[in-house]
Order: sequence, then structure tokens, then C-alpha cells
Amino acid sequence: MDFAIARRRMVEQQIIARGVDDQRVIDAMMQVPRHLFVESGLQSHAYSDASLPIGEKQTISQPYMVAAMSAALDLQGHERILEIGTGSGYQSAVLSLLVKRVYSIERISVLAGRARKVLDQLCMSNINIKVGDGTIGWRDQAPFDGILVAAGAPDIPTKYLQQLDVGGKLVLPVGDRSQQILMRVTRLGDDKFKREQLMDCRFVPLIGEQGWLTDED
Repeated sequence: MDFAIARRRMVEQQIIARGVDDQRVIDAMMQVPRHLFVESGLQSHAYSDASLPIGEKQTISQPYMVAAMSAALDLQGHERILEIGTGSGYQSAVLSLLVKRVYSIERISVLAGRARKVLDQLCMSNINIKVGDGTIGWRDQAPFDGILVAAGAPDIPTKYLQQLDVGGKLVLPVGDRSQQILMRVTRLGDDKFKREQLMDCRFVPLIGEQGWLTDED
């Protein structure tokens, strides 16, 4: 299988055709080898229009969702970004080409280790990964210019709002376990936030102190 052709087709048919017009995001999606972030047996499906299992009851997000969430942050290149839910590391890799530094939190150590290995193979050195409760953010590195959450929350965790810099954007799914709405929250001032609903979506649950308590129904 020619992965370069499959990747180009993915970007043209799944991302550009659906309205993502941020050229920096398009270029990043064209560069990152998505097939390296899935199991070898699923590599032929890596560029399909779907999320895929990565083990531990987690998934690698649909390519369009990765692009749409990245574009929603309105990144210019100088930012420090907090990512919640490293997972396979694919979203981290895309963000690494768009910003100065990515701080990514993953609660499952096995996934964090796998992601770090692939990202190191790709020489993506501007990504910091730690294992922990992503719902409380990363206070030592705050404030952030943007926060991207790759798991569905029952509500917007207050820690994210506190750790978002003024002018920064928080993009996250909010809803119940089966269906969420992708939200964008922009911090306009100390206690002033603008909330926008972007689209319907479906993510694995955000587990932790300020999310769901368990990953079971």
C-alpha cells in the first residue's frame, strides 16, 4: 500500500472537502504518517474516514476530527498547548508541527509509552508527555495558549478554564457518554469566557477527578 497516496487522498477527501481551510493544519495532516500510530494489522485502514482502536478501550480519532479540532484552536505557531489524552500520539504529532511546544497528559501508562516511542522515531522533540489525571490539567506549566481535549467530559472542568491564558482557546467535547457537542471556549478576561458550539461528536469518556469517575457505563 502506498501510504503517501492514501494520506493525500485522506486530506483531500476527508478534510479539505469538509471545509477545513487552515493551510497550516492541512500541511501538518499531509506530513504526519498516521499509519505509524496504529497497530500493524490496522495500517491499511489508517487513512480511512473512521476512528480506530488502539487498545486499552481507547481510540485514535477520525482524521477529520483531528484536523477540525486543531483548526478550531486558530494556531499561529508560537503557542504552548496542553493536550488531554495523548492516546496513540497522532494528535500530538499534528500539534507539534503547528505550535512551539505541546504538553500532553495520558492517564494510561502503556499508551503514553507507545506514543513516546513513535514520536521519538519521528524526531518530534517539542512534545512533553506525562502520565496522570488529565482532568486537572498541568498546573506547573500553565497558563496555556490553547487546550485540546480528546475525550468527552460531562461538563467543562474548571481547571482548564483556570489554566487557559487570556486570548487562549479550549476545544473539548461536552455531553454524556454516548454523544457530545464539540465546544470552543475562548478566554476573554479573568472571569469572562466566550462559549461556542461547533459540531456533534463522539469520544471516549474523560476519566478523572473533574470528569467521569470510571470508564464503565
